[in-house]
Amino acid sequence: MKLFVSEGNPHCLKVLAALEVTGVQCDVQYVNHEERVVPFLSRPALPALLLSSGLHLFSSNAICRYMFEASGRESSELCSQWLEWEATELQPALLQALHIAVLQGKGAEASKALKGPLNYLDQSLSKTTTPYLTAEAVSVADVVLWAALYPVLSDSSLALGDHKLVQAWFDRVAGMQGCQAAAQKVLQGKGLQGMKSYMQRQPAPQSSQCRDTKSCSSSPTEGEEGERVVSEEEMEAAALTWSKGLDNCPVATERQHPILPQEGKRNILLTSALPYVNNVPHLGNIIGCVLSADVFSRYGRLRDWNLLFVCGTDEYGTATENKAREEGLTPQQICDKYHAIHSSIYKWFQIDFDFFGRTTTEKQTEIAQNIFWRLHERGFLMEDTVEQLRCESCQHFLADRFVEGICPHCSYPEARGDQCDKCGRLINAVELREPQCKVCRRTPVIRSSKHLFLDLPKLEAQLEQWLEKSTGAGDWTTNAKQITRSWLRDGLKPRCITRDLKWGTPVPHPDFGEKVFYVWFDAPIGYLSITANYTDQWEKWWKNPQQVELYNFMAKDNVPFHSVVFPCSLLGAQDNYTLVNHLVATEYLNYEDTKFSKSRGVGVFGDMAKDTGIPSDVWRFYLLYMRPEGQDSAFSWADMALKNNSELLNNLGNFINRAGMFVSKFFEGCVPVMELQQEDKRLLAQVGWELRQYIQLLDKVKIRDALKHILNISRHGNQYIQVNEPWKKIKGGDAERQRAGTVTGVSVNIACLLSVMLSPYMPTVSQTIRDQLNAPHSCITIMLQGAGAFVCSLNAGHRIGTVSPLFQKLEADQIEALKKKFGGQQPQKTAPNAANAKPADAPAAAAAAVAAAVNGADPDRAKQLTQAVAEQGDKVRALKAQKAEKAVITAEVAMLLDLKKQLALAEGKSPEPTAQKGKKK
Repeated sequence: MKLFVSEGNPHCLKVLAALEVTGVQCDVQYVNHEERVVPFLSRPALPALLLSSGLHLFSSNAICRYMFEASGRESSELCSQWLEWEATELQPALLQALHIAVLQGKGAEASKALKGPLNYLDQSLSKTTTPYLTAEAVSVADVVLWAALYPVLSDSSLALGDHKLVQAWFDRVAGMQGCQAAAQKVLQGKGLQGMKSYMQRQPAPQSSQCRDTKSCSSSPTEGEEGERVVSEEEMEAAALTWSKGLDNCPVATERQHPILPQEGKRNILLTSALPYVNNVPHLGNIIGCVLSADVFSRYGRLRDWNLLFVCGTDEYGTATENKAREEGLTPQQICDKYHAIHSSIYKWFQIDFDFFGRTTTEKQTEIAQNIFWRLHERGFLMEDTVEQLRCESCQHFLADRFVEGICPHCSYPEARGDQCDKCGRLINAVELREPQCKVCRRTPVIRSSKHLFLDLPKLEAQLEQWLEKSTGAGDWTTNAKQITRSWLRDGLKPRCITRDLKWGTPVPHPDFGEKVFYVWFDAPIGYLSITANYTDQWEKWWKNPQQVELYNFMAKDNVPFHSVVFPCSLLGAQDNYTLVNHLVATEYLNYEDTKFSKSRGVGVFGDMAKDTGIPSDVWRFYLLYMRPEGQDSAFSWADMALKNNSELLNNLGNFINRAGMFVSKFFEGCVPVMELQQEDKRLLAQVGWELRQYIQLLDKVKIRDALKHILNISRHGNQYIQVNEPWKKIKGGDAERQRAGTVTGVSVNIACLLSVMLSPYMPTVSQTIRDQLNAPHSCITIMLQGAGAFVCSLNAGHRIGTVSPLFQKLEADQIEALKKKFGGQQPQKTAPNAANAKPADAPAAAAAAVAAAVNGADPDRAKQLTQAVAEQGDKVRALKAQKAEKAVITAEVAMLLDLKKQLALAEGKSPEPTAQKGKKK
């Protein structure tokens, strides 16, 4: 490993301190602040850790966590929460404080920026019974927070107030061997002035202590936050906007179908990657495409954009044929069955498509064949003989996704037949070393067949010209740009567009009458055919690039087909097609510490979510809160409960319920008269700022980040109520009663605004809030217009409805039961405790499984076990990569060996004697 750091960079102090405390062996290289050591980043990023695998870590907190785990010290959930708090709450305040102290020389004023975070840390330390933040021993959280605070807490010129517990904790960590040495290396004994060169290169911080518009997570609990500095001008402007109310508000119009482009409107065509029909979508599939697209489409309608949202099931291909064979149905019957399942799942998740279609239609055949002939006529297709892998056992040619083997480029052992997930290189399936059929695990043979190819090299110049324009002007996610560049880096190769299958769109060329279109030539055309099944005027959307903006939503594995293959097909067709302007791709959502697996019962799939008793809006909230925008994220039951109970119940729900209850209890259900004071105007300005950030982020499809600003507003509201105590003032004299009325009226209007902002995320909760407040429908149309306008929508005298709690607590026993239910079942009932067996028990467990097996081959059982073996192998590899505890890995390996023995029996083979595994040579 090699660690790159720079002098004067406070983030480098964290990683050097972690290196000293953990004792991890690592080369350290000092570079200047502008050095770009991470090759794929467009800006310098220090510190950076180059791993032996060639991967880079360039988040200081991630590097610290890695070092602690490499030294055998696992991070607890509380550690993770403290690291989130440091990154999202403490760092913005520190940046502002350091900017004031180092660059402006106003040390006395810097303390104001740090008051909130230091108070919160002091209070938290008062509640712990351990000498450190999370345990009896120092953790990664202690080192990260200590290093972050070192520049300010070690400088006596900064009057940071009396925080005795913080100072005592700080001194304890400072006593750790190596911490002071790390500080000396970074700051060179110059204190704050040692950071001046670094700080001069940093952008000036926003006038906010604890928030920015970057990705963030909540603090460990609801803590104190420093307030954003609000000017007098902002306060007066906010009060003026508030006073306009709903006068001259545009009347909301209902959607009229068919939706078609309109002159003078922003016309948006929005697609979500077509889910493959042969399986049930899991939570990762749902957040990766349809749910993200749904949020943006709902938001767009609130913004009064003329928007059409289409999607549908992708139904052709080998996987459908195989699924039909497994279930004893025809491919069409399989498609009909699973299309209905998908539709039902998306309806429960409240995905508001304008049209949800499918690809097995006459329109699909008509449009795909038309594009094919236009490409053929213009010389963009070529013929070639292809060597393909054919499984003699399954009696068909293997589609790319049904063969895997060793990557010929990087030796990754589980490369697919079209692309290696590790190095990202394109592969022809016959290039794989030791290929296997993923259905039966037999070795396929090579056979020749004549096919048609899309001549991508001929289209490459057109593609690059279009990409430069689209990626420059549109909102393409970083991963979408990177993946596209990786495909173009070595030059495009001709891409096969036909397959030796029966179930697919037939190739109309007479020389290829026995073939169908390859699914990745055919499937994206489904967007066009689905729109054509929605309206016969579909070309107004798809052949109208002058008027229409196209947004594509997907997970990152679908990017190349939407950014390279499909655009080349449309460019080559030369028919004025609308090409993607904004390509929005997520990373992957995993389940707890592993992958979703239907066969092993691991993870929550779409058809199971409603059986948990948790409302779909709560599912939507948590998936969107954890949306993998910049990196992979993981669903966690414990974290879901934490976010529900802290953010929804105690923060958002608590504020909205209190505001409504005060109106009902103290003012007989009518909004009281409001006489604004400076404090109220300051709150209006703060809320207005959060609203504008929300709009700016959602305009750029930063869905997760925008959600945090909703929660910030309710936190402001809760603090406002706590400070003003209307429940006490209502019992006082006229002036105090008036004050209680103003606070209550402002609060209930903030609740109304929150209902509008929540609408894209939690549509049912949003409507429930408006129903409880009896809010006028016009409030929906004005709040999100332009840059955003927080107006008084519930005037004095407005009568609200019946107020009731919006959310329920998720109890620990309920969550534990759900975690157990979806944590996977043992494949063999005779050995229920195999996963927890000690190493010495593994042979006994295997013997029991062998004894319980039925003599003779069982093909159906073999198929199930083949899948289980592959997934258990994935789990073992993942645990090893994560450096899990040896006992955990040993138990999972024992489980894998047990499964392999069961598979051997199911295939009619003799299992390898267990004793030989441990024999010494």
